[in-house]
Amino acid sequence: MPEETATYTHGHHESVLRSHTWRTAANSAAYLLPHLRPGLRVLDVGCGPGTITADLAALVGPAGHVTGVDSAPAILDRARATAAERGLTNADFAAADVHALDFPDGAFDVVHAHQVLQHVGDPVTALREMRRVCRPGGIVAARDSDYRAMTWYPEHPVLDAWSALYRRVARANGGEPDAGRRLRSWALRAGFTDVTSSAATWCYATPEELSWWTGLWADRTVASSYAARATGDGHATEAQLQEIARAWRAWGAQEDAWFMVPHGEILCRA
Repeated sequence: MPEETATYTHGHHESVLRSHTWRTAANSAAYLLPHLRPGLRVLDVGCGPGTITADLAALVGPAGHVTGVDSAPAILDRARATAAERGLTNADFAAADVHALDFPDGAFDVVHAHQVLQHVGDPVTALREMRRVCRPGGIVAARDSDYRAMTWYPEHPVLDAWSALYRRVARANGGEPDAGRRLRSWALRAGFTDVTSSAATWCYATPEELSWWTGLWADRTVASSYAARATGDGHATEAQLQEIARAWRAWGAQEDAWFMVPHGEILCRA
């Protein structure tokens, strides 16, 4: 079984976790929720700090169970703390590589991945492995953003430069930042024949939303693992990253600013 060859572009700087801990099952996995019920066994791949995982555990109830896995062992303590803070006893967490999951065939009723396939070296193999650990007739669900399809107003040349730079860095790290549009294709190549595709968005338009979104991207641009990789691999200079960070903050302060993040979604019958 292949092992991970990609490098997670964002890392787990505070500016990254500011975004990850905002995510819930409602705002990030609504397409999956009608298929959940008490008693199900769920695997949450790429669980990060565990906010979505905890929501899934609450939804399947004490009779069900959720296992959260992540390729970064250090983040799992944060995920365990999230579950403990909510009083959940039906969730556990472990380090894992989605290309080679340490679970038997058919171990789960639902296998879920949010914002994961854009960061892995072989998303088709990852989906095959997710299918392997899902019981026949169960559901493999994935949702990923699509960076090239992100759009904003007013237009700004430095944000255009940010978009091109981010996608260049992500691809150099072995990932595919425009994953949302590719999910259905990847699922079919992985051997799924029953695939339901959909799309959803995050939209930031109020002053509070824009301050949060542009602030975390301004900080991420100069202080996260993404920033280190952008400069270390020669994609940008520190001065260019500082310029992008200033542009994020200035753009987000405009009264008519609006930013949309599109996502592709797939529900696949195993």
